[in-house]
Amino acid sequence: VFTTAGVPINWEEHYVSTEIDPRTQSFLTWESLESVRRNKVGLKGPMATPIGKGHRSLNLTLRKELNLYANVVRGVVESLKIITRQASLRVAEYAFHYAKTHGRERVSAIHKANIMQKTDGLFLKCCREVAEKYPEITYEEVVIDNCCMMLVKNPALFDVLVMPNLYGDIISDLCAGLVGGLGLTPSCNIGEDGVALAEAVHGSAPDIAGKNLANPTALLLSGVMMLRHLKLNEQAEQIHSAIINTIAEGKYRTADLGGSSTTTDFTKAICDHL
Repeated sequence: VFTTAGVPINWEEHYVSTEIDPRTQSFLTWESLESVRRNKVGLKGPMATPIGKGHRSLNLTLRKELNLYANVVRGVVESLKIITRQASLRVAEYAFHYAKTHGRERVSAIHKANIMQKTDGLFLKCCREVAEKYPEITYEEVVIDNCCMMLVKNPALFDVLVMPNLYGDIISDLCAGLVGGLGLTPSCNIGEDGVALAEAVHGSAPDIAGKNLANPTALLLSGVMMLRHLKLNEQAEQIHSAIINTIAEGKYRTADLGGSSTTTDFTKAICDHL
């Protein structure tokens, strides 16, 4: 698809190892991390962490090693809830910067400060502090309970949402359900040092691996997010439009969208629209 769209990118391919790399303490190779650090951008396919003790999440390893703090991804819930001023300020700053650069008019801080007064209270305090620097953007605070209900009833009420990781883990899947499932949902993890790692929200789906059945939309749209991060807006818009037109046409759809097309057929249809 990217080749058809004429995207000026030279790819470096790195694969997950079958043995633990002592330098990363995971199946991720040191070379793969260095590649992303050097290039400042990456597109990651779904990865499955082996089940059992002693295995560190591959996705979380990437985010920690590359300092990717702004993301809409599956997270980890721990028994101790820790929220810091630094982390809250930087993700709030990113949310408002994103809203400004993408012509968005509203930022909603999602919270549960009515119950978790200390942790979520600090998060909201930081969001308010950042909001003062962006008077042209409307700022609001929404309790996560009400947010979930309003997203289902009328998602158009919202524009940009910013929230702690646990709430984002829940809300992102809820929103994915509203638009047709995880097979359509892209994401991009952003770090303050300029590193961006785009990835589909869905998992590795080993039950359909190698069967030419997977919906490539989420990964392709993640690639579109990556292209926009690289300021390759023309190619990004071409690919985005081709994907939307293919789905809207309805002739080629993968099984998760109610069709019977293979991954290859669906991808070819996108290329034809390009």
